[in-house]
Amino acid sequence: MTFTGTVEFKGTKEQEEKLYEVIAKYKDTEGALIPILHGAQEIYGYLPIEVQKIVADALGKSLTEVYGVVTFYAQFSLYPKGEYAISVCLGTACYVKGSGAILEEIRKQLNVEVGKCTADGKFSLEATRCIGACGLAPVMTINDEVYGKLVADDVKGILSKYIA
Repeated sequence: MTFTGTVEFKGTKEQEEKLYEVIAKYKDTEGALIPILHGAQEIYGYLPIEVQKIVADALGKSLTEVYGVVTFYAQFSLYPKGEYAISVCLGTACYVKGSGAILEEIRKQLNVEVGKCTADGKFSLEATRCIGACGLAPVMTINDEVYGKLVADDVKGILSKYIA
């Protein structure tokens, strides 16, 4: 199975109208950029460059300034989440027990970079810090499903449930 790239932006007219409503709501508020970006991410699921341009233009800000805020704060994402959002814990307990190898195996199996989404939109991959399941280290989650006490050889079998 081979996936490459990221999902192409496919915003709708309805989403754009909702974005302009959010912009109108906050535009005259001091510090409007952050709540507008939060609203935009709720609408689109992430903040692609096309959305950032709309926000920048509407607020009379440079795209560089908007992009700087989006990339500074961890709660904002430049890439969409997949139908199956995979997170691998790289907290101390998990990392010491081999989560780096698990992350690398997932990356190879799905041909997706950390922080990105497969071209078909099915999988996204994130490296996270402690998720509070240290007793199960190393741990990964797929959406709300937790997988613990993993080794890299477990990855193929786990992913096969979601690929099929």
